[in-house]
Amino acid sequence: MASSVLRCSLKHITRNAGILGRNNGSKTSYLNRTTPTRSAVSSSSGAILPKPDKTAFGLIRMTAVVVPFLYVGTLISKNFAALLEEHDIFVPEDDDDDD
Repeated sequence: MASSVLRCSLKHITRNAGILGRNNGSKTSYLNRTTPTRSAVSSSSGAILPKPDKTAFGLIRMTAVVVPFLYVGTLISKNFAALLEEHDIFVPEDDDDDD
């Protein structure tokens, strides 16, 4: 019932907007849109679906992926910083800590 009231009100709004608004050709019609449904929670008949399977070792898998890439990123940045210091592009100064 609420969706039919919403459709009627949207139909009325779009009809008035078409009469009163500018650039009527570029506006999309709200009547062509369908009501969104959450198919991940319920089936098409409305029955609630069972809980999804839980992924085993999720934290271990995440750690196994994140740690090596963090290590590789650390090595790359360390080597690039050494390259910048070697070519005197960026040399950190220790004078800032004397305050």
